[in-house]
Amino acid sequence: MYKVTKEIEFCYGHRLLNHQGKCRFLHGHNAKAEVEMAAERLDGQGMVADFHDIKKALQGWIDDSLDHKMILHEADPAAKLLEPSKEPIVRLKTNPTAEAIAKLIFDQAKSQGFPVTSVRLWETPTSFATYQQEGSDPSCG
Repeated sequence: MYKVTKEIEFCYGHRLLNHQGKCRFLHGHNAKAEVEMAAERLDGQGMVADFHDIKKALQGWIDDSLDHKMILHEADPAAKLLEPSKEPIVRLKTNPTAEAIAKLIFDQAKSQGFPVTSVRLWETPTSFATYQQEGSDPSCG
């Protein structure tokens, strides 16, 4: 099995509804997404996926869709308060946890046709969440 990983850094803000800790308040993160892709065989260029193509597709989408945005649960009343000031808001059907954002990036990579197996989202330098394809283990290899 061949694997490649592309790191993409971005900033975002969020808060978690019905959370008892500090994350119930609006705050921001300097995040890093590690997007892992795998293939049994290499393509005609000898690659799992071209790093340039990954960057162009995923970095572009993250820059447009998540970077410097406030990511909130769709029921979060803060969204209505921020809208008049033209703050960029992304609404999710779930709490905007690191787990949910990792899955969002995974789904985007998959929809672009990349052989993504996992996305690890570093919310802080010491804390990350991973979303992986069913049956894959990002620690193997």
